[in-house]
Amino acid sequence: MFKTNNVTSRIFERQIRTPAPGTSVHSARRFYENLVPSFTIYDVECPDHSFFKFTDDGQYFVCFSRNRQDLIVYRPTWLSFSCKGEDCDNNQELPPQAKRFESFFTQLYVKPLASCNELICKDFFLYMESNQFGIFATSTAQIQDARGTDGAILGVPSFEKITIHLFRLEDGFKLDEKVFHNDCVNLTHNMGAFLYDDLLAVVSLRYQTIHILQIRDSGNLVDVRAIGAYCREDDELFINSSSQLAGNRGDLVDNGTNHDQPNSNNSFLSGIKQRLLSFIFREIWSEETDQTQRVQCLKKKFYFHFQDYVDLVILKASRNTDQLPAFFAVYNMETTEIVAFYQNAADELYLLFERFCDHFHATSINSMYMNFISSHSNNIHALEQLKSMKNKATSISQFVKKMLSSLPLNCQSMSPSPYFDQSLFRFDEKLISATDRPRQSTDHPIRFNSRRQGDILKFKIKTGPEFGSADGRSKKYSHFLFHPVWPLALSFIQPSLFLPPSAVNIHFRR
Repeated sequence: MFKTNNVTSRIFERQIRTPAPGTSVHSARRFYENLVPSFTIYDVECPDHSFFKFTDDGQYFVCFSRNRQDLIVYRPTWLSFSCKGEDCDNNQELPPQAKRFESFFTQLYVKPLASCNELICKDFFLYMESNQFGIFATSTAQIQDARGTDGAILGVPSFEKITIHLFRLEDGFKLDEKVFHNDCVNLTHNMGAFLYDDLLAVVSLRYQTIHILQIRDSGNLVDVRAIGAYCREDDELFINSSSQLAGNRGDLVDNGTNHDQPNSNNSFLSGIKQRLLSFIFREIWSEETDQTQRVQCLKKKFYFHFQDYVDLVILKASRNTDQLPAFFAVYNMETTEIVAFYQNAADELYLLFERFCDHFHATSINSMYMNFISSHSNNIHALEQLKSMKNKATSISQFVKKMLSSLPLNCQSMSPSPYFDQSLFRFDEKLISATDRPRQSTDHPIRFNSRRQGDILKFKIKTGPEFGSADGRSKKYSHFLFHPVWPLALSFIQPSLFLPPSAVNIHFRR
């Protein structure tokens, strides 16, 4: 129950009362009901950079140069200024120096990141909080009609070079890099990569391979495993040695007359595809106990669709799957087995997603802030909102498809700011949410109401002054970046999704 709106009283109450076991962090986060962004500086003078995001611990603000060549990192600092005279606290005007970007952020360094023929992937960044390492990516231009090479699938574009960079954000020192040649990795919004503790998974769409890299404390990127053509570390050695033995036997028989036979590597399905087919076969086999019925079931459900299963490729599930069938597979890296296989409209998978959404995020153990992001499996208000959307849906099947299209969830794609904690604040998710995406702008202020204090207004985020934009420019899209700890946020007004911001506003507690 909400006790008081006075910060001093709440601090005193914290000193004399002990929260229930396991709720100390949640109790501390309730202080944000009193500490909210209450002041806005519109159209701030700021450098012409591509502002990207705060790190999850709030220590760094990552930006890129407009030409997508340089990495620029700032340290967030709180505004400080002096005021002469009486009633300074109630003075609405700030000194001109305080209305600048540099009053809130201190530049740490500018480092070249991309080579002359590469560009920074401006929508990709992963942060390793335990070591304060930053993972960035650069790539050459996309080649649409790339020629098929050994092991590559057709219809997937190619990049001559994709480079994963590992930086120490404290001083901007480059620690290591991993290069993928003539490959395709979907790096938009971190789709093609996932970071869990010290393991980084990178999905090669062109070669249908999941590369597992380990990030050592020393700053080295070490290849651990490549899941695709082979599943275990010694699979390639075993197949090569077997094919070499078979080749030697063939030479003894026909003295080398069989050199035109296809390469043995091309005569096998990939290891992960074989695991998938065997799982589907066993699942269908176990459906029936009668041998005759079992054979008929296999003919109908497995052999009839065998080529469809063989033709399946790894893609991000958020692609349009209305026309083509799409499936989700759960793979165990340790046992190299497929443990589950669902179609993209499976009610069973949706129920798991609804009840255990946090398990699909799989945040790192050392991440302090990312474990408190609201979801419909840990927050009753988010669950009620989801059920309301489900009840309003005209087609349950299409609703399930839409919800499951977000799987697998993008890594570090949501802000851990306490102002997006739905147990503390209520806001319109059509206008703003923890997911970092540009949205259609509105002339009305975005309201943040208290959940626990009778739904009263706690603060508003306005992207322009009360009576329209300061210079008459039209607003079409708005983009927000919230600091994960401080009552500080930036809003960007974009005339188009493909143009730089026309105005930058800073919202903070004065």
